[in-house]
Amino acid sequence: MKIDLENSSSTSCDESRLISVANFSLTKLGVHPDSELAIKLVDEKEMEQLHLKWMSLPGPTDVLSFPMDEMKPNSAANGPGIIGDIVLCPAFAAKNGKQSLELELELLTVHGVLHLLGFDHEDLEDEVKMFELQQSFLDQWRSLK
Repeated sequence: MKIDLENSSSTSCDESRLISVANFSLTKLGVHPDSELAIKLVDEKEMEQLHLKWMSLPGPTDVLSFPMDEMKPNSAANGPGIIGDIVLCPAFAAKNGKQSLELELELLTVHGVLHLLGFDHEDLEDEVKMFELQQSFLDQWRSLK
């Protein structure tokens, strides 16, 4: 997988772990190994602008996903593609307060990957499926670290 990560936020993090968990998740989802993903970490002001522009919602959020080639799970046979972009806001994610920022960014990265491949949590059944898959990937990946 070709994964580019740009950190334009003022928060330092272990970028290699975010790339690793994204790669692990995409591999588990059966995405072609030559596909491309971009991850960008931004400050709250930039995230707020993106949130308003693309979701018509005020204020920042912790993660946004922008799919490109509308790839689906188990699409490796279709060849490589541009998966899309994940935008993370560490400063906002830190306010979630559920776990350390590093763990939260790992979770949000997997969450973003799942959104890029068509998963959502609009209804309860989809939410349960997505969140179980998200936790499964995190558990499996962390057991290898």
